[in-house]
Amino acid sequence: MKLYGSTTSPYVRRIRIVLASTEHEFLNLDIFSGNDRLLLASRNPTMKVPCLEDGSEIILDSRIIYNYLAEKYNYERLSWKAENQLTLIDAVNDSLVQLLLLKRSDFDIEKEKLYFNLQRERIEGVLSILAKQINEGKFAGWHYPEICLYSLVDWVLFRELHDMRDYPELLMFHEKHQNKIEVTATDPRT
Repeated sequence: MKLYGSTTSPYVRRIRIVLASTEHEFLNLDIFSGNDRLLLASRNPTMKVPCLEDGSEIILDSRIIYNYLAEKYNYERLSWKAENQLTLIDAVNDSLVQLLLLKRSDFDIEKEKLYFNLQRERIEGVLSILAKQINEGKFAGWHYPEICLYSLVDWVLFRELHDMRDYPELLMFHEKHQNKIEVTATDPRT
């Protein structure tokens, strides 16, 4: 089994954490250029990571990869509530990825433009809901939704993408899980 991705992607990291005790090969790619980009294109026409190759199967998208692994290894299946939590987490992730790519493309993302404003509105709204869900005990374990939330928060902190001081619940959640061995083993800072 081969997992294609990059060490800095929060979507890849969540699958790396899930696969921490499962034998697999991780191919750390420079997804933006050269032969690595060509390799990614040959496996995943969406040009996104992660991508999982298992024999003749190619599985795209972290949520689909998790569902595939859950079926293959009898991991906990995602409930509808968990799927909704992942939709929230992915919405913030997607907005932040878009803003990061625009910033790296020399756009001034601080301007008052509809697209930027919509992304910021989504980020603030969803982070507030995720913080509320933590307070309600909805992220109390260490299952796939918690892994995804941790990967998001850590990526935001790592990339300095958003001021998280308004979300102490998210920071406490991050602190609670930051020393897990599978988390430290996948830290993009190392």
